[in-house]
Amino acid sequence: MIITRRLEFDSGHRIPDHRSLCRHLHGHRYALEVTVSGDVTRMDGDPRNGMVLDFSEVKSLMRQYVVDVWDHAFLVYEGDKQIRDFLDGLPEHRTVVLNVVPTAENLAAKAFELLAPHINDLCDKALTLENVRIYETPNCWADARR
Repeated sequence: MIITRRLEFDSGHRIPDHRSLCRHLHGHRYALEVTVSGDVTRMDGDPRNGMVLDFSEVKSLMRQYVVDVWDHAFLVYEGDKQIRDFLDGLPEHRTVVLNVVPTAENLAAKAFELLAPHINDLCDKALTLENVRIYETPNCWADARR
């Protein structure tokens, strides 16, 4: 069985080498979808009876490792020195420095990397992180798959 939880957050970024408008500072209302697989619990009295996992447990993990870190932050590539220097000059600015350019593809892969080690901490049965999807716009997204 597979389940998916979705959360949304706002972040700014730029794609420094892009040849179009995306090279400029701008922001998105991102959506993050996390898909987990596992067996459905079949035990009377268990709070997860009939579930792979409670959706709120997936939500908590998403918030802790991705959403609360990236929300209302500027996601900047570590090699984008000009913008990093600018952001460093803003007191108490929420900046997340990434080792990759913050494209939808790289953000999906980074979120997968951040979440995967913690999936099995959610409960006492085997779970698998199957997919992380990042919507950059309602019509554009990237998937990082197991």
